[in-house]
Amino acid sequence: MPNKPRPYVLAETNWKTVKTQNYTVAVLPWGATEAHNFHLPYATDNILSEGVAIEAAKIAWAKAAKVVVLPTIPFGVNTGQLEVPLCMNMNPSTQLAVLRDIVDVLNRQNIQKLVIVNGHGGNNFKPIIRELSVEFPDVFVCVLNWWDADNGNDFFHEPGDHAGELETAVTMYLTPHLVLPLNEAGDGASKQFKIKGLKEGWVTAQRQWTMVTEDTGVGNPKKATKDNGARFFNAVSLNIASFLEELHHADLENMYD
Repeated sequence: MPNKPRPYVLAETNWKTVKTQNYTVAVLPWGATEAHNFHLPYATDNILSEGVAIEAAKIAWAKAAKVVVLPTIPFGVNTGQLEVPLCMNMNPSTQLAVLRDIVDVLNRQNIQKLVIVNGHGGNNFKPIIRELSVEFPDVFVCVLNWWDADNGNDFFHEPGDHAGELETAVTMYLTPHLVLPLNEAGDGASKQFKIKGLKEGWVTAQRQWTMVTEDTGVGNPKKATKDNGARFFNAVSLNIASFLEELHHADLENMYD
């Protein structure tokens, strides 16, 4: 934990600090609560999205970008995992309702830029953002998947899709005490759809998780290391920080070349 509250982390800071700031960009980590193979915690997506969001905000803040990280939303869309004990589901319609309330508050307080830092592949905010843009035309809402902020293939043998090498390595770096020894992890073997269009990805459907994987993982975590996790975490944090800095300075009335 930091020695003192960080002014760019809302959950830590206080009204004495907040009232003196002129925040321009709100950052909302959004994860999920779900099984991650045998070795990672159910909160993996929350740990990773929040960790990256705070590190990126720290870097951007040091460059005078007035960003503030909101508390993490810990539930995501897990409609395909309802058979897995305590995989918690939040429907997209509920996500819209939650975001509508958050954007309403930001709009009233003249914070007109919101960045969702997504940590869960099952979350899809694009149609939600489109709907919010009609209701709150003065608020710029965007989303990024933290793991897409750099090329995982440059850091890992096989990044994996869920609880694989990438997620395991970064969790080992951020919260090593929550990761079981890798010899206790499953190999993340998974099945694919049989139908050609679904297998190739140009047709999309809900996967039934218990039919896809036996250990809830998709991707082999066994080659994950803390050092590789640190390298990737720092790389994506720098890239996201650069985006936050640019967005802080951006004129919402002049966003296009």
